[in-house]
Amino acid sequence: MMRHDERLNDQIRNVTFELDYTIHAEGSVLVSFGNTKVLCNASIDEKVPIWLRGGNKGWVAAEYSMLPRATATRNIREAARGKLSGRTMEIQRLIGRAFRSVIDLDKLGERTIVVDCDVIQADGGTRTASITGGFLALKIAVNKLLKDGKVKEDPIKEYLAAISVGINNDDVILDLDYVEDSKAQVDMNIVMTEGGNFVEIQGTGEEATFNENQLGTMLSYAKRGISQLILKQQHALGENDEGTSNSN
Repeated sequence: MMRHDERLNDQIRNVTFELDYTIHAEGSVLVSFGNTKVLCNASIDEKVPIWLRGGNKGWVAAEYSMLPRATATRNIREAARGKLSGRTMEIQRLIGRAFRSVIDLDKLGERTIVVDCDVIQADGGTRTASITGGFLALKIAVNKLLKDGKVKEDPIKEYLAAISVGINNDDVILDLDYVEDSKAQVDMNIVMTEGGNFVEIQGTGEEATFNENQLGTMLSYAKRGISQLILKQQHALGENDEGTSNSN
């Protein structure tokens, strides 16, 4: 059946990647999942956290924030409150874990890459857009290290992307926007690798339970959507000839 934006239940939103969006970051991508837009900047620092010093091992971390007018009403900057919200901390830890799952930190050398994910417009799926676009920014930064000879072997093991899936009006749907997410019976965020392995599954029944068959359908939709996203990532970097970064 058709959704409010005329997508099919298993159809992702229009997804685009604008590479080199800023001039200073070693890797920069503006990612759009429909009306959700996240600026992802990857920065290379030639040192590591104190607990890793001397081990010839690198680190990858992420920071996530939502700009005050990313939503329908203005939110107070978390810096003005003096601390991060629990939601922000949970999301940026998820993003960092996701990136570290597909990078060999020993091959990165004793340096840190921090990926800043700033939501400039929110319409559902900000964490999945951050992971998908942020990974691309991370890969661009790593490619720069390889080009400059600072890293001898590519530490990135495989591509990575994330997508939301849920149940709305008893139908399983893929890549929920805000209208759908706000009234979803079940909401799930899934992070997967290019090889089809799960990195993380975050799912909960918001207003209802879900059965094994519905779970299977959600996982199937997510796997299909993530495969499409990874093809788009690869196309954006010129690594495949299939699809375009502007198509569903």
